[in-house]
Amino acid sequence: MNSEAPENGHDAGFAALSRIVLGEEPLAAILERVVRLAKDVLPIDCEASITLVSSDGPTTVAFTNETALALDERQYEAERGPCLDAAQGGERLMIRDMSDESRWPRYTEAATANQIRSSLSLPLPVQRDVTGALNFYATKPDAFDEETVQLAATFAGQAAVAVANAHLYEVTAALAEQMKEAMTNRAVIEQAKGIIMRDRRCSSDEAFDVLVRLSQQAHVKLREVAQRLVDDVTKR
Repeated sequence: MNSEAPENGHDAGFAALSRIVLGEEPLAAILERVVRLAKDVLPIDCEASITLVSSDGPTTVAFTNETALALDERQYEAERGPCLDAAQGGERLMIRDMSDESRWPRYTEAATANQIRSSLSLPLPVQRDVTGALNFYATKPDAFDEETVQLAATFAGQAAVAVANAHLYEVTAALAEQMKEAMTNRAVIEQAKGIIMRDRRCSSDEAFDVLVRLSQQAHVKLREVAQRLVDDVTKR
């Protein structure tokens, strides 16, 4: 007989968060898992979303329902709101009752129209040039008591690590792929230059100029012109 006590909802959510393995899923899938775990961890009925803010602006990268997405985007349109301020200012921001909130009138109006009465946004530091926020939306006023807020803050702290690592992994993988492609392109271009140098008995710079002219005349990329030349020689 197993004497271990079963995990409660909170523990199960934290355990699942700790089991996320980088590289097994793309960043978008990891963020979707994180936001659904966040909703399940809290002992109240709510929806959740994750906002990321980069040089390209804010975007909702994961959400549990359309209402959470709509309220995030309403804040982006106004360039103001708790999720943006939490992400950019690194502060925890809670609205106990939308009817009593005066800091973000456009946001609270949209929230009330969507039957959302209270919300909580917690900062998610991701990378130096990327910040974020974990947002919760509830249909009841005063939904976030002290215990719930502390639980959400603890989860956000652990989620920030998972999100930051996943983001860094994806960026690094993308950079490695770009470098690999650049090296492949360079190798093909060097091969094509060698063929031109042999056929025209010219220098490396002159061979490169020939490739550039061919690329401009054909209106295709330099790498594609070089590949065609290499392929033609290989066939012959």
